[in-house]
Amino acid sequence: MRERIRQIMENENLSPAKFADRIQINRANISHILNGRNNPSLDVVSKILLEMPYINTEWLINGSGQMYKNGFDMDSIPKEHDLFSQGPATTPQEKEVVVKSEGIEVKKPEKSTQVVENKIIEVQKSNDRKISQIIIYYDDNTFETFIPQPVK
Repeated sequence: MRERIRQIMENENLSPAKFADRIQINRANISHILNGRNNPSLDVVSKILLEMPYINTEWLINGSGQMYKNGFDMDSIPKEHDLFSQGPATTPQEKEVVVKSEGIEVKKPEKSTQVVENKIIEVQKSNDRKISQIIIYYDDNTFETFIPQPVK
């Protein structure tokens, strides 16, 4: 099963740390599994299948069949977000001006004047978004992850 987990990570383009974070297990557990020290527990297997429902259960557990469930389109796999590949956040009122200085491009927004109207905006609460996890980073390079429990 270790090689199948490694294959999932390769196909999903995830490092062991990102994979552990995605399925919400301790990073050391993945390290021990990949190094052959421990076998994956039922909890690890169930978290993989919960987070990646398109993985064929029989393939993951027994190695039989295809990696992905029948009818699954690989292009529909959610890709890992990269904060650095996102475009710059600009407002519609800003125009970007590119200034070249000693071979370095610097983008500066043009300043524009705007007339602002005071309006009363009614805030509508939306229950569509829910907190999936909270991570607290400490100055000693440790962190804690809190996952909300479903309300009964």
